[in-house]
Amino acid sequence: MAGFQSMIPIHEREQHVIAAAHHILKALGASKNLSDDMRKILADLDVHLSIMNGHNESNGGGFIEIEKRLKRAEINVLSWESSQTMIWDSGSREFSEYLGAVVEIQTVKQSLGGLSVIENGKVKECLYRADSVLQMAMSRLEEELVHILVQHKQYFEPEYMSFHSCQEDLVYDESFVSLEDESVEETHQIVSSDDLSREHIVDLIHPRVIPDLKSIANVMFASNYDQEFREAFIGVRKDALNIVILAMEKFSIEDVLKMKWCTLSSEIKKWIWAMKIIIRVYLASEKQLCNKILGEFGSVCSFCFVEIAKASLLSLLNFGEAVAMGSLRPEKLFHLLDMFEVLSDLLVDIDSLLFEEVGSYVRIEFHELLRKLGHYARATFFELRSAIVSDTSVKPLPRGGIHPLTRYVMNYIKALIIYDHTISMLLEDQDMDCSNAVVELENEQQVSSSITSCALACQLRLITSALECNLDNKSKLYKEDALRYIFLMNNIHYMVQKVKNSDLRLFFGDEWIRKHNGKFQQHATSYQRATWSTVLSFLRVDGSPASCSILKATTPKERCKEFSIAFEEVYKNQTQWSITDPQLQEDLRIANLKVIHAYRSFLGITRISDKHIKYSVDDLEKLLLDFFEGSRRSLRNSQNSHKR
Repeated sequence: MAGFQSMIPIHEREQHVIAAAHHILKALGASKNLSDDMRKILADLDVHLSIMNGHNESNGGGFIEIEKRLKRAEINVLSWESSQTMIWDSGSREFSEYLGAVVEIQTVKQSLGGLSVIENGKVKECLYRADSVLQMAMSRLEEELVHILVQHKQYFEPEYMSFHSCQEDLVYDESFVSLEDESVEETHQIVSSDDLSREHIVDLIHPRVIPDLKSIANVMFASNYDQEFREAFIGVRKDALNIVILAMEKFSIEDVLKMKWCTLSSEIKKWIWAMKIIIRVYLASEKQLCNKILGEFGSVCSFCFVEIAKASLLSLLNFGEAVAMGSLRPEKLFHLLDMFEVLSDLLVDIDSLLFEEVGSYVRIEFHELLRKLGHYARATFFELRSAIVSDTSVKPLPRGGIHPLTRYVMNYIKALIIYDHTISMLLEDQDMDCSNAVVELENEQQVSSSITSCALACQLRLITSALECNLDNKSKLYKEDALRYIFLMNNIHYMVQKVKNSDLRLFFGDEWIRKHNGKFQQHATSYQRATWSTVLSFLRVDGSPASCSILKATTPKERCKEFSIAFEEVYKNQTQWSITDPQLQEDLRIANLKVIHAYRSFLGITRISDKHIKYSVDDLEKLLLDFFEGSRRSLRNSQNSHKR
């Protein structure tokens, strides 16, 4: 038997082995229980066996057999040319047979090329036919590729496509005075949340079609139609990405620079979430898809991924660059910091996705935008102090209440400390003059605290110092000294409460709070003096030179009348003045009770007849309760209401 086998030519024995292997593969492929990966392995083995068979025939096989194989494969390919049905939709068997026919044509070409009679006219004709049919097949496979990619793409779950927005932006204008503090305290909290803190891989294409897509890639690349495959694949996947970012309208730089702030603010919020979603979800998943289909083709995989991602990424980066080119406006800072933080957070992801040379341009652009946003955010931060200094008024704020600028600045810096780490990083190596802020801390027992002495704390104190100077200038617009002090008390008290009752306390320190409480007390004392000095002068009976001169000039009855007139003038003015903080209002009313004590003492000493007393002590106590309500009150109406 061994002698008989030795008489069979080697190439015939190899063909027998290959034929047996083909038979085994066909039997295995008929099983319905095979996994996608196993089918892929069998398909690849079939391709290799076909190539080996073609090689053997080129060494010694006959041309007639090659021509028959070409004919069979040609019939399979041509049978689908007139069909409108997609081969893949017809079933896995039909699709596998078609791919097998294409592989057969490839091996036939290799076999014909290896024949020694290649100059023969029939061989040339067969080669021409093989090339022609192969071109048809490549065109059809390109259509199949697009069809499978489109029909079996999968979309994100809704939560990955939602754009979260801020409650409200901090914009300074005169209407800001009507805003409740609570409405701005949580500003930017939502944007700063990190729901997409890491990669989230999703299947962009249904997993069961991946082996078929890879088989198409193998066949087209083996036929030197890799460019056609790349163009079709890139085109479909780019369109899929465009659908994902439809919520982000594309704007030119000119469009962004001309946008009203409310529109730009909304688009920035969308941009922030689009960057996270596209990079951490979509592009991470796209990279994995490219690796699954094209991972064996080396640089081709990276090229396709970059081409798919490039246009959309550059569009998003262009928007960011346009934002960083606009005018310096303090209300932009929060969004700029959000943009800077999200890019900083995504830097590792981008460097990982685009680490190869083919993606270097986009990677460099990403790094450059991060640098520009950092520079622009830092400049915008410094602009706040300049804006405070340049905020001038030509008339005083009515009723001496809390100025809109005070509300704006204190709410602004309170919201700002959410970004303390980022701002501190941006302020590093800056040549900053913090001398004024250092003076405020010279008596601080814990100056060495890393927070109260950090760059951000220094800048925050400079900002509030600029605000105090501005408020002092605004207070000088009031004609009444007492109202000037009410204005300063209202605003200093508001500043202290904002610092004391928030994390700002960590940056300003207890010494700052004590110092400004002292300022508040000074203003309160000045208010008392400016309000009651003249009024109380009518009640002096202590024998002082001033009181003696008054006693010589007037009788107790006349001085009581003058006191009532002076008190009425104070009442008419100060019921219109506004103190919105209940505790501050109550404290000042208690301080004003010294008038009651002086009046009671005066009436007890002088024993003036009741018919000459316009207001009793009880009347004055009740009238003092009307002070600082912010609306004009009539003495008659007030007395009637208190009697009821």
